[in-house]
Amino acid sequence: MRRRIVMSMLAGAALLAGTLFGTGTPAAGAAGVPTEFGTDWHDPVTAAPPVGRPPTRSCRVTLADARFRDFTPYRGAYTPPRGCGDRWGKVVLRLDGKVKGRQFDRLGHLRVGGVEVLRTSTPEPSPDGIEWHVEKDVTRYEDTFRRAHDVEMLIGNVVDDTYTGVIDVHVTLTFYAGRPATAAPDRVLTLAGDSDSDSDTADGTTLTTPRNSERIVAEVYATGSGGGCEEFWYLTVADPASYSCKADHGPYREVRVEIDGRLAGIAAPYPNVWTGGWSNPFLWYVLPAPRAFDVRPIEYDLTPFAGLLDDGRPHRVEVSVAGVPAGQPGWSTHVNVLVWQDARRARLTGALTTDRATGLVNSSVYTPGARNRVRTEAGHRLTVSGYLDTSHGRVTTTVTRTLTDDSVHSWTGDESLDGLDATWTDDETVTTGRPVSGSDGGHGSARTTHIHRTYTVNGVTTLGADSRLRTVLTLGDRASTVVRAGGRRTGWSWLDDTYSGDAAYTTDVPRDQRHAVGTSTERYRLLGPDGCHDRSLTTVQGVLTRDRSRC
Repeated sequence: MRRRIVMSMLAGAALLAGTLFGTGTPAAGAAGVPTEFGTDWHDPVTAAPPVGRPPTRSCRVTLADARFRDFTPYRGAYTPPRGCGDRWGKVVLRLDGKVKGRQFDRLGHLRVGGVEVLRTSTPEPSPDGIEWHVEKDVTRYEDTFRRAHDVEMLIGNVVDDTYTGVIDVHVTLTFYAGRPATAAPDRVLTLAGDSDSDSDTADGTTLTTPRNSERIVAEVYATGSGGGCEEFWYLTVADPASYSCKADHGPYREVRVEIDGRLAGIAAPYPNVWTGGWSNPFLWYVLPAPRAFDVRPIEYDLTPFAGLLDDGRPHRVEVSVAGVPAGQPGWSTHVNVLVWQDARRARLTGALTTDRATGLVNSSVYTPGARNRVRTEAGHRLTVSGYLDTSHGRVTTTVTRTLTDDSVHSWTGDESLDGLDATWTDDETVTTGRPVSGSDGGHGSARTTHIHRTYTVNGVTTLGADSRLRTVLTLGDRASTVVRAGGRRTGWSWLDDTYSGDAAYTTDVPRDQRHAVGTSTERYRLLGPDGCHDRSLTTVQGVLTRDRSRC
């Protein structure tokens, strides 16, 4: 199923392959590099920056030690560290993994007290075995880490005579004394009714916040699952197009949050590609796609709804993925809720004043031919606004989010050529401030944060008459953030994580007869007032041939 899906998606891209990528196969071109993949290769690595650590006293605790052979979750217990207090400047999670033999990529999660602190996927191993690690700044979950909790971790796996790889992981938390650079949430909540949650919330999929909640942010770990069409949701097509993955309204997907039946947030899901993606694991053996090992949650600022949520009663919160065919599974959408409280007032009152959405535009036009083509243009916009009467006056928060999807999918009738050229944008503006004048006599102030996110997929897979499969693919994860207060820019950042790969192998033969070749590159650039990170990695046939830092 996976191969067919990948080939289908790439068929459309193959239409553009000659002009975008040229022809031929990847070559070594460097001394000491093998002419094709062997039985071992460099351990997985990414160009992302390591998590910064303060030079302060630290304590480490083990969160999980597990060997995953099936779909039995690891269950353990977390106890806060001794000797490091209950306030920390930074908390860093580290996962160390190893696997050998033959195995697919697998999805996994790690939860502490029902709070998801990591979602990840695994690399596919070499026969000789690989090791990898993942680091994540989890300081925002400080409230959870102050108390003892149950721990659950699951990386669903299948081990048999063919797929022999047992996934071995060790996870730790390291706590650094001090104060965090930005204030951590006072509370970290989960939705009630989750079977894996041991938090103190009400029944059903509901949320009860403290009555003095001043800022509320939901995190949604949204991923299309492996093995089905929703793993490659961006390739699905609607009738009457003939393709292996169908959806009633085409490839547009939107992750929505509703509160008591009202639309509270919308977002574009990131087009995750796992390490077996696009039917070509040779693309990913050393360099995974952006976000593959550390799946970042979508964030929704729900502060405009705080006046409603602060009434002390449970409120129904629903997360859905628009565009998924009715009754079809394939998405996981675990929710954490981060709350900052007003330290000077036990109860806040306010109201939701605006919740206005434009009509969803979703055009998916099918053009049949020797190379079928679907052009999708879609978009949606939501504005929500509300106020709170706080200890420092009336504060109004307005959130506007605008989504677009522009893609061209092309493929041949047998899906031996399948391609995609797609761009998604997710623009978010959050303005928080006090009126120029008001009953509290304040002077007025406003702070605006604008985030522009762009995700791109441009690739093609072809399968020749000689059973030679080739994939050429470029992925982009970009974001720019600007913060303004009092009319002046007070903060900014710029991210560009770009992956490019070109790999080919012979299908339907034993591994040692595949004659696989492949090159991959990743350049990760992160700029801001606090510094610069610019690192490039290149691999050829599983050998790391370049590691360059420019900052």
